[in-house]
Amino acid sequence: MSFDECYIKSVMRTIADWPEPGVMFRDITPLFKDPKALRMIADAFIQRYIDTEVTHIASIDARGFLFGSIIAYQLNLPLVLVRKKGKLPGKTIHREYALEYGTAAVEMQIDAVAEGDKVLIFDDLIATGGTILAASTIIKELGAEVYEAAALIDLPDLHGSELIQQSNIPVFTLLAYEGL
Repeated sequence: MSFDECYIKSVMRTIADWPEPGVMFRDITPLFKDPKALRMIADAFIQRYIDTEVTHIASIDARGFLFGSIIAYQLNLPLVLVRKKGKLPGKTIHREYALEYGTAAVEMQIDAVAEGDKVLIFDDLIATGGTILAASTIIKELGAEVYEAAALIDLPDLHGSELIQQSNIPVFTLLAYEGL
């Protein structure tokens, strides 16, 4: 099944003024109720990464888990989790990143990836890029290489993709929404 951007955008919802006034929230939850849309998205990512050197998929908490697990399963690759700080058992490494209203932190287990691994970082959306950049820092500190950052949606007005690319990490997204 070929990817149809117009169809995918017609299935998604935009919710104005959520979670705060002035924000246009891009709601992906309707995609999971539509098998055709979900298949299109999964197939597009699978086709992009099927013949690559990617060895691991690192999915970002929490919506990144939804697509990342599908892609990892279909590509027969390990799925490693990038979670909010304090959510993973065992020894972890964490990194903070800036938010518009403060800071947050993500963590990974210290044995999630290792030297020689080529990791695809997967999230649902790229806004400011902080979460992906924090995840990439952890992955590199654990000795692995970041192959690419992938997401369903890019919000180019927030310049996150630019910041990620300026860190020498290629970026791939299926959709972009201009305007906040």
